[in-house]
Amino acid sequence: MIREFSAGGVVLRRISDAWHIAVIEPQKEGSENSVETSKPAKSVLALPKGLIDPGEKPEQTALREVLEETGITAALIRKLTDTKYVYVRSWGDKQRVFKIVSFYLLRYQSGRIDDVTPEMRIEVKRALWLPLDEAPRKLAYGGERQVARKAQEFVESHPEVST
Repeated sequence: MIREFSAGGVVLRRISDAWHIAVIEPQKEGSENSVETSKPAKSVLALPKGLIDPGEKPEQTALREVLEETGITAALIRKLTDTKYVYVRSWGDKQRVFKIVSFYLLRYQSGRIDDVTPEMRIEVKRALWLPLDEAPRKLAYGGERQVARKAQEFVESHPEVST
């Protein structure tokens, strides 16, 4: 089985006295040319993440992917956790892939959410701030909902993060 290694970030930002995280709505494959259906498509919310480039450390990947997919710059707080899952490629060889994604807790530094390059619009429909307390319900993937819960636990047990 093929193995893939990715990294992503949970970017914390205090907005109106509540913690928010940066999330993306990925572009759906073929969404622009799809046939209309009677049901509106439910938006998928996910954490920014991507493949680790050769010679890159996972935490560098997380920071790069956050910048590319959301338009914001962040600083590393700490590693949160790894998620592991198997998926079948929907393109090319249709291979089964065992994937490990390392997620890092990050602190917002600068930039405007959703200020991404036109090239990234192929991957990202939009980026937005989501209240952290809503993330375990609104993120589309189970592993990422668990990551959001770990971020909540960290924030609750480390009040110094808000300073």
